[in-house]
Amino acid sequence: MVPLPLGQVWRIADEYQLAGRLDEAEGLLRRTLEVAPQQPDALHLMGLVAFRKGRVAEAASLVEQAVQHGVDTPLYWRNLCTMYERLGRYEDAVAAGERAVALDPADAGAYHNLTVAHYRRLDLPASIGCARHALALDPNLPGAHFALAEALLLQGDWAQGWEEYEWRFRTAGAPQPVPNPTAPQWDGAALPSGTLLMVADQGYGDALQFCRYVPWAVQRCAHAVLACSPELESLFRPAFPNCRIVTRWEDAPPHAAWIPLSGLPRLHGTHPGNVPAAPAYLHADPARAAEWRARLDTLLPRGFRRVGIAWAGRPSHNNDTNRSTALATLAPLGDVPGTALIGLQKGTPLEQIGRYYRAAPLLNLGPDLTDFADTAALLAGLDLVITVDTAVAHLAAALGKPVWLLLPYAPDWRWLLGRADTPWYPAMRLFRQSAPQDWAGVVADAVQALAAEPASAPGTAA
Repeated sequence: MVPLPLGQVWRIADEYQLAGRLDEAEGLLRRTLEVAPQQPDALHLMGLVAFRKGRVAEAASLVEQAVQHGVDTPLYWRNLCTMYERLGRYEDAVAAGERAVALDPADAGAYHNLTVAHYRRLDLPASIGCARHALALDPNLPGAHFALAEALLLQGDWAQGWEEYEWRFRTAGAPQPVPNPTAPQWDGAALPSGTLLMVADQGYGDALQFCRYVPWAVQRCAHAVLACSPELESLFRPAFPNCRIVTRWEDAPPHAAWIPLSGLPRLHGTHPGNVPAAPAYLHADPARAAEWRARLDTLLPRGFRRVGIAWAGRPSHNNDTNRSTALATLAPLGDVPGTALIGLQKGTPLEQIGRYYRAAPLLNLGPDLTDFADTAALLAGLDLVITVDTAVAHLAAALGKPVWLLLPYAPDWRWLLGRADTPWYPAMRLFRQSAPQDWAGVVADAVQALAAEPASAPGTAA
């Protein structure tokens, strides 16, 4: 058999990579690099495969080698910009993005990547400027519209931000809120005889935050249906008695219009001064809450402040590298006298529990939580929740529980800038990093605040 030329092997590997056949692409590229270890296109493509498989540091190293052994290619620099951003190397990301646009000023994708890099540095004017430049080059670039939305919303320009936020479902790989829709998206007009299908879209945190708009929407239609995941059903059903709840698409009835919950703030005309922010718009089941409270009374020392903690969110979130941390980062909370920590964490980060060694007891209850109604019942017996930006923060705050939210330097758009409170949740207090990745500093602030907090009878907080 005559071996294929290296260029043809590389093109086949690229086709595999684009088709998501990453293992096959990686196998071909490894064989290519064994023969030609400095071939820049193969190095760059191997970097893209490594990036898509979650090996971001390796990906950046490979593309750096491609730059070293190849011509000064804008595509390499554009991709390095994103890889550096994911690694938290924001200055390097900006430098790489600026090199890409210097080499190709017409590359809208490079300007989009620069938009994100500037956002991570909290240079919002530069971020917005790059996004607008990208859209001047390509008005239909979904990623640039969405990045512009996040920057506008973060700085408090919600009128423009909500409009740009409508592009979120057009970005690459974004799941559609309704599969094969047969009705139009709702425009907010009254539906006096039709059914409105509302969809708890995006992550659990978004569903918990934006479900506050369900009563507002129900007032405008004759019939309302809320589609959500099974994990949310038992929490939402008693909260919205005038709304039918479905957890399977085949159970959704014919409807006149549909709307994702995350689209309701735009229709409502929400701005930072008029957020519907009742002290508690979700509630724990009283019987379940009593069971959890009795269990806590048995397992925890009498008189200790009960503080729930979570340190990591969903790993597939596009900003999880910044918003999540490790249990060891939160461990100093366990040195505050009279404190008992209750682990609310789910998933693989639970493996870190065995490496916790502090004065305060840590009761690991995350694995025992079956759904969000169960979590709500447990939260009802706590005094305080201290967590990174994940769904448990939204749930606790929606229940009216005091929540201390530990934020990265460049937070998600919903937390705005320069304030310790949030219009979304009256019972929430924000702790912000003063520099990128400064988790030690933000946790030290929380420890100091916790030590100064007067103790209350366990589980009696609102």
